[in-house]
Amino acid sequence: MKEIWAVIRRNKFAQTKKALDDIGYGAMSIHSVWGRGKQGGFAMSETEAEMPSYATAAPNLVPTSSKYATEGATITKPLVYIPKRMIVMVVPDEAVDKIVDTIISVNRTGSAGDGKIFIMPVEESITIRTGEKTL
Repeated sequence: MKEIWAVIRRNKFAQTKKALDDIGYGAMSIHSVWGRGKQGGFAMSETEAEMPSYATAAPNLVPTSSKYATEGATITKPLVYIPKRMIVMVVPDEAVDKIVDTIISVNRTGSAGDGKIFIMPVEESITIRTGEKTL
């Protein structure tokens, strides 16, 4: 078994869930997360017109420092984490490629911020109600 974490854009969640349902892997946990990747988040603007559309729709954006601010750059506006959705799934080994391909096909736009997928081994799972173990 494998555990898949997929961090995706918030506006792509419904499409991703439907695509995973369509291939028979709709069981998942969903988390609201905030973060930033290599691009370092984005600088908050003084006007909403200058802000990315996903920033103006998201409440409680969290200001954070940036590596650029500590390397002599002249960034005077606070940088914020970007709101995302994280999908967590535990699936059979043989389903991983199909699930990953589906997530990528729905979420790839070619722009920074498309997301990230992490795949980890799962040693065992236990169903609480029945005590059934799956290796």
